[in-house]
Amino acid sequence: MGRRRRAQIRKIQSDPKFNSMLVSKFINYLLWDGKKSTAQSIFYGALDLIEKLTKEDGLTVFERALNNTKPVLEVRPRRVGGATYQIPMEVRTCRKETLAIRWVIKAARARSEHRMEQRLAQEIIAASHNEGTAIKKREEVHRMAEANKAFAHFRW
Repeated sequence: MGRRRRAQIRKIQSDPKFNSMLVSKFINYLLWDGKKSTAQSIFYGALDLIEKLTKEDGLTVFERALNNTKPVLEVRPRRVGGATYQIPMEVRTCRKETLAIRWVIKAARARSEHRMEQRLAQEIIAASHNEGTAIKKREEVHRMAEANKAFAHFRW
């Protein structure tokens, strides 16, 4: 782990269709083997499918799904006197977003639908209704933090 200086935060360009940094970040996490145009077509296709299925704006459903998936607390390991404790801590804003994106994409890839567009659309719809695998992951993280609340006094 580097100890010289903090890593610089790179500025990403907003996506061409919605002019949104969140969408651009999601597409960057979605891409595989550097194929950004494929990732964009999958994401935009999923939003079109969401609009057909829910009769709502696809971007609104997507943002609601990510907001529902964002964690509030997580456990971080801390070594105190030879023992390692799992200490519940609040999640930073940028990490909330990153974890939510990561969980939604991982849950979508694990689904059984035939095409990635369909998987992603179904997972985003489920997350917008507070259901699905990504929401289960958030609940699991919150449960771990709640179970280790006794070690919160080790936080510094």
